[in-house]
Amino acid sequence: MSIRAPAVLAAILLVPVVASAAEPSPPPTVDEMRIVLGRRLFHEADLSLDGTLSCATCHEQKRGFADGNRTHPGIHGHPGRRNVPGLANVGRLRNLTWADDRLGSLERQALNPMTGTDPIEMGIGGHEAEVVERLAGDPCYRRLFAAAFPDGGGRPTMAAVTSAVAAFERTLISTDTAWDRAERAGAPLADPAAERGRAVFAAKGCATCHVPPLFTDDAFHVVRRSFAGETDVGLAAVTGATADRFAFRTPGLRDVALTAPYWHDGRAETPSQAFDLHDADGVRADLTAADRADLTAFLAALTDETLTRAERFSPPPLACPLP
Repeated sequence: MSIRAPAVLAAILLVPVVASAAEPSPPPTVDEMRIVLGRRLFHEADLSLDGTLSCATCHEQKRGFADGNRTHPGIHGHPGRRNVPGLANVGRLRNLTWADDRLGSLERQALNPMTGTDPIEMGIGGHEAEVVERLAGDPCYRRLFAAAFPDGGGRPTMAAVTSAVAAFERTLISTDTAWDRAERAGAPLADPAAERGRAVFAAKGCATCHVPPLFTDDAFHVVRRSFAGETDVGLAAVTGATADRFAFRTPGLRDVALTAPYWHDGRAETPSQAFDLHDADGVRADLTAADRADLTAFLAALTDETLTRAERFSPPPLACPLP
């Protein structure tokens, strides 16, 4: 994104800006218009078969772009399979789901909840042409697609849809947590409990997998071999490898105080319960009550209120941003 992009995008994404006659704002670039379109599509329920689900239905900004449920049902009540992950810095990740290493790009991942069948989420697999026609019937979308994909003549396509959604998701950048500010200043965290928690986080080996600054190593690990009644074998369902049974991607911890419940199936309602799931197989040394409290305070220091409150990530105004 260009240096001038934030100012240009603010003019389009938020409210009309009156430019001075002497120095009019430059027109937005194609890349900037893809972000504008992607924001609208991210919040567009017509991308689901029955018009009830958008990307933002499950990825709520105020919840760190998670949704607060163990799993989220798809259209017609189809049961969800895994916990909805947050999206902070998703554009910097290689592995984009809990247990599938094949997607490789945000564009491919964006298509997965729309057309996937295990589980059925937005449910448009086999109905893509119908969804494209819905978008093509909206004059605002025709103008936005023409501006964002000028070679397409304003005609929506699924490739353009996923490209625009991915462009928007790449702007979901988290760099303004209490931890970030302390790191930039070379100072301890202002909250003494959080600072103690930072030491516990390092001493207990949490940072081995939850590697700063993303607080994930973006890799798959077997933390527990199984739970009672466990049927989700994780990465092994894709690779077929015995070694991958119950391997799941290390989740990032930015905004983790907002993204409960935790674990791939949402079985941990609190950070302390998530700590227990690690400890049960001896992966981590036992934590004292003080350790748990301090670790929880440290995790709260990874909350980025810029990401979770900024208007540029919220549902766009109903009015079309292009005349």
